[in-house]
Amino acid sequence: MTHSARSNLRPIAANTGGKPSIVQAGQAVLTAESAALAELAKSLGQDFAAAVTTLSKVTGRVIVSGMGKSGHVGNKIAATLASTGTPAQFVHPAEASHGDLGMITKNDAVIAISNSGETAELSDLIVYCKRFQILLIAITKNSTSALGSAADICLTLPTAPEACPMGLAPTTSTTMTLALGDALAVALLEEKGFGADQFRQFHPGGKLGQRLLKIEAIMHHGAEVPIAKPTDIMSDVLLIMTAKRFGTVGIVNPSGQLMGIITDGDLRRHMQDDLLHLTAAEVMTKNPITITPDSLAVSALAIMQEKSITCLFVADQAAQLRGIVHIHDLLRAGVA
Repeated sequence: MTHSARSNLRPIAANTGGKPSIVQAGQAVLTAESAALAELAKSLGQDFAAAVTTLSKVTGRVIVSGMGKSGHVGNKIAATLASTGTPAQFVHPAEASHGDLGMITKNDAVIAISNSGETAELSDLIVYCKRFQILLIAITKNSTSALGSAADICLTLPTAPEACPMGLAPTTSTTMTLALGDALAVALLEEKGFGADQFRQFHPGGKLGQRLLKIEAIMHHGAEVPIAKPTDIMSDVLLIMTAKRFGTVGIVNPSGQLMGIITDGDLRRHMQDDLLHLTAAEVMTKNPITITPDSLAVSALAIMQEKSITCLFVADQAAQLRGIVHIHDLLRAGVA
């Protein structure tokens, strides 16, 4: 940064003429919204529990709808529900009135969002739900509004001022709605017993997918795994070790259980012992560190880093050898 550029900088927190500084304005918004979220948390009760219980039994999808800023929040709520085990989609209320009501079936449930509860564009959707006895859950600040009164379950937002200094722009209300959607999604996730395996199915890409990747998805198995018998002569074991290129060999008994491993370090320790004529059992390191096939790949990375090793044999709880994983496998998968 040049001297001239530096000289043009002004402290953003400066407070002149009694007007709140930029930082103070931002802090006021966050303070107001955090206070509203605290009130929302305290307000959750039987209606919230009923909504979660009912939604967990829906055999179709959860349809989320809202107009304007409520619609933007509704899109996010639908996406969060879908990614956490509750099939969901967003339907725009204006488009619903022009044919998209056909997307909603009797097996579905509808979450309609309107801060005032009087959003005109939602009227056709409300009538449709009542006509075909489709579960309607309202998220609104006014439980006695048209939406609140028509809903089977009404989740009422606490009365809290918008963070906008004019009290007009949807800010606090949309933050509460977004947080309530997250609360519904997570409570549903727990109610359904949705676990890491299912979560990875919906998040195969990106960091989330990498963090949930399991060893069995990336390990080498079958003929790729370097193995030898305890009675094998080391001259033969070295050939296996060279051919498989993992720098190690697993020593297994006739039942397929991993008894030990031979690494470069074991070779160096026995160089003076007429190495080539020793048996694998005489050279191997017993009780090696292993990892189970259903372990997360990040767990393998942690072990490798802690022990300064590049390979891990994969064995089940009964010590049955299942495969081998190399640090390069973790790199290719984006874990390391």
